Formats: sequence, structure tokens, C-alpha cells
Amino acid sequence: MPLYSFEGKSPQIDPTAWIAPTATIIGDVTIGEGASVWFGTVLRSDFGPIVIERGANVQDNSVLHGGPEGTVIGEGTTVGHVCVVHGARIGKESLIGNGATVLDGVRIGDGTLIAAGATVTPGTTFGDRVVAVGAPAKERGPIEGPAKHWAESNQQQYRDLAQRYAAGCEAVESS
Repeated sequence: MPLYSFEGKSPQIDPTAWIAPTATIIGDVTIGEGASVWFGTVLRSDFGPIVIERGANVQDNSVLHGGPEGTVIGEGTTVGHVCVVHGARIGKESLIGNGATVLDGVRIGDGTLIAAGATVTPGTTFGDRVVAVGAPAKERGPIEGPAKHWAESNQQQYRDLAQRYAAGCEAVESS
């Protein structure tokens, strides 16, 4: 995996984290115990730190940038495929749906679902255990039913999948 220091700050990665070999991690980035960062993802910390807490996962081709107040992905949170998270703080066990954009100064509570394709505009705050949908994202009420089940089960699925990749993903020679 490409790791780079920037202005004397280097990534700090817990040895139990799984990082895809094509993820790029730059600068003041901390990746916690059992976290995973997937293929094509870029974590670039030059304006502020990035913290991926214990058990969180950042899926394929997502881009996280550390804004002036930093970017924090809370414990057990999932950032889906092809997301942009820029200078935001996301609580524990939340789910940022595929293709969502979460911008500067955003605060997302614990157990909250940001729907696929949503755009969370700068400075927006969502509380705990709600669903937010749309562009700009608006709260639609408490997370419940199938959405709640899926959001709650996704994190463990990715922790298990990261262990499978750690044990069984190997580069092959092209012919």
C-alpha cells in the first residue's frame, strides 16, 4: 500500500487493521484496531488529521480529506463505496451510503444512516439513529425496519471480510 509522510507527519496504522494494497494514505492519518481501508481509497491529510477509529471501514474508491477541524470516522462506522468525506465528524456505528458526499463541518451522530447518493452540505448536524436522504440531505426520521437491520449488520460483515482478505488476498502475476 502506498504510504506517504507529509511535512513530517506519517500515517499511524494499528497492526490489526487491514489496508488494501491499492489504498493511498498520506500524512497525519490514524487507523485504529480492526479497521479496514479498501481498494482505491485515498486518505489525504494535509489540512487536518484523519482518524479512522476501531472497527470502522472505508470502502473502495472513497476519498477522505482532513479539513481544518480534521476528519473522524467513528468506531464501527461504514463509509460506503465512492464516498467523499471532507472535514467532517461521523459518530459510532453509522453508515454513509454509497456515493454520498459529506462536507466541511458536518457532524453526524451515532447509528445514523446517510442514504446512498446524499449530499450533506457544510455545517449540517444530524443526531443519533436517524436517516438522512437527498441533496441536500434532510432528516427523514428514526432509523428503523430493514434499513436499521442493514446498517447494523454491515459493520460486522466488513470486519469479517477484512479478516478474509488479510488471510487470502495475494497479488498474481499477469501473463
